[in-house]
Amino acid sequence: MSKIIQFIRNISPFNNRTEMPALLYVVKVIIIFWFVKFGSEIIGEGVVLALHFACGKNPLQGEMFDYNIITLISYYGYGLMVGIMILYWKLFQKKTVGELGFTKKAGTYVIGVLIGTVLVAVSAALVVLTGTITCHGVFRDIDYRYIVLMLGGFICQGAMEEVLTRGIVLQLLKEKTPIPVAVGVSTTLFIVPHLNNMSGAGAGIVVFAIVDLILISLIFSFLTLYFKSIWAACGLHSIWNFILYNILGLNLSGNDEKTAAIFDMRSVGSNIINGGLYGIEASVITAVVLTAALIILLVVWNRKGGMKDGIQ
Repeated sequence: MSKIIQFIRNISPFNNRTEMPALLYVVKVIIIFWFVKFGSEIIGEGVVLALHFACGKNPLQGEMFDYNIITLISYYGYGLMVGIMILYWKLFQKKTVGELGFTKKAGTYVIGVLIGTVLVAVSAALVVLTGTITCHGVFRDIDYRYIVLMLGGFICQGAMEEVLTRGIVLQLLKEKTPIPVAVGVSTTLFIVPHLNNMSGAGAGIVVFAIVDLILISLIFSFLTLYFKSIWAACGLHSIWNFILYNILGLNLSGNDEKTAAIFDMRSVGSNIINGGLYGIEASVITAVVLTAALIILLVVWNRKGGMKDGIQ
């Protein structure tokens, strides 16, 4: 019985124990991931419901805000989730926000934004050149205020995913497991929540969606290791999503709901070139662009010291 109690205590997300075999510690971190993810989502949903009731709406009877308002509430709700994750980190892991990845290198956020802008622009432009996505110019009536508000929402959304995967998971694992294991586990946990959005897509599109997720996750991870901070990964993640969705008006990770955008861009057919309903994040062209970016990043990282110095 004492061994069972000890096992439960070791894998519990409510402590910062690390004195256990590496494999068991990986299991513990995976449990922490799902515990923090679901816990923060439940609290976030509760806040959304409370907002509805506070505004005189009863969501239990189908009284909801319109799609755009719900989208804004949801995306800014990710900011609340980040706060909950930081609170968990400090209370139960007994670590600082700097150890989570929010170091004093906040300026690297801009580097991430620049890298993300180039990657998404090049990927989209190359797909457009194939004719599988057409651009019909700029929309006439553009809701710039809403687009700016969505930028803030994506800043929260990108930060939330990075805090969870490149923050909590990667930072905990790299202290006790080899870097390839830490990166591999964080990448897997990054991919799994996206799988549901691939339902209904063809086999080829699903394959490249997963390939692209692996590649972009590796880029996020190595940026985090290179800068010893998650700021750059947060910047890249947020700007990538924002440009795709609210600048180019393309599908984002399987989300085909239309919202305010600047350019009127539309897919022609469904194939591994344009990624079908999943969007260019399931495109073979995006895979090539991300692969090139990853190679460049690894070369730069190795010149700095790679495994020897880049993660110390």
